[in-house]
Amino acid sequence: MKEVIVIGGGIIGLCSAYYLHKEGHKVTVIDQSSMDFGASYVNAGYLTPSHIIPLAAPGVMKKGIKWMFNPASPLYIKPRLNKEFLKWSWAFNKSCSSKNVARSISAIKDINLLSRDLYSEIREQEQFKFHLERKGLLMLCQTDSMLEEEIRVGELAQKEGLPVKNLSFSELKQIEPNVQFKAKGAILYECDGHTTPHLFMEEIKEYLLKQGVIFSKNEKISDLTIENGKITAIKSTTTAYSADEFVLAAGSWSKILSKKLGIKLLLEAGKGYRINSNRNLGITMPTILAEAKVAITPMKGFTRFAGTMEIAGINHNINKVRVEAIAKAAHTYYPDIVLTDNEKNDAASGLRPVSPDGMAYIGKSNKCKNLTIATGHAMMGWSMGPATGKLVSEIISDKKPSLNLNVFHPDRRF
Repeated sequence: MKEVIVIGGGIIGLCSAYYLHKEGHKVTVIDQSSMDFGASYVNAGYLTPSHIIPLAAPGVMKKGIKWMFNPASPLYIKPRLNKEFLKWSWAFNKSCSSKNVARSISAIKDINLLSRDLYSEIREQEQFKFHLERKGLLMLCQTDSMLEEEIRVGELAQKEGLPVKNLSFSELKQIEPNVQFKAKGAILYECDGHTTPHLFMEEIKEYLLKQGVIFSKNEKISDLTIENGKITAIKSTTTAYSADEFVLAAGSWSKILSKKLGIKLLLEAGKGYRINSNRNLGITMPTILAEAKVAITPMKGFTRFAGTMEIAGINHNINKVRVEAIAKAAHTYYPDIVLTDNEKNDAASGLRPVSPDGMAYIGKSNKCKNLTIATGHAMMGWSMGPATGKLVSEIISDKKPSLNLNVFHPDRRF
């Protein structure tokens, strides 16, 4: 049994705490917030083996530069004269390649499949009640060119063994008969699932507390003590903590702490937004509006509209232009759906940690013997949460990891 401190109380941190506790370790979770908001609460709730293409893919940087001048674009990279941002941008550009996609596809699929199944396993074993469905995911396309592009991605997914169907407009209407579409057709990924994020977060926090896991909320780590390549203590403004092992799962803030260890973790915060509607809108299938990059999820009691990737530093400011872009996209694809001013004014944001190649950092850096890093999941932190937590516990428990972690190594070069 080891004493383990998990820095970060989002989906990755809590899943790490869960599996570490299951292995018999004594666990403390430290978070700088009240642990009730952020990306783990405002995401689309998808479990997405279908998302086999990393963010850094051919043509993305070119689009990003083009979209840089459009604050309503799906991907907005705010230019900044900041050394770390410029390094990340250079590495991101280098990673937008066919080679990066080719080496990432199987790894992304495998960790997503494992994680999807672990959600079901946790629910069954702990008799949790959180919302979890396996209805699949629609990629809804308005143009022939996008439909052709999504069909090509679907063919790649099929080669990886994932069940995929190409749907005509009439077939789409059979699946979603209660809404009006403006679309050419869709791709259906039958392998995907969806959840209502805050329900899982509330349930797992309650479970961990009952099991004796300690939560230290509103505690910002200000310093670390290192001896012989190991962390011996961490300090907040009020408390000093010691442990045998440490997990860095602080999302977009992870790079700030990693710098104190001499680990150059290239990471940028990618802000996403969500709009909730409590009205019965008739949508029953999780759907991504392919051209607009907007996700729509029928959650328990409401429908969520989520999207955009805004790389503009660490902040939770609400950009109303981007919120309006999500609402406009919804109306463009579903002509009968108009989100109200009250719904848009209630929009919230969350920060997703984005690595240059779009792949998570999972594992130990060679620069610190007792630190396991778990961050950088970009848009798939929710989908990969349980699998990442299990992998973290296996690393710390000196067990063979369930997956090959080479592609996720924190010390990899771009």
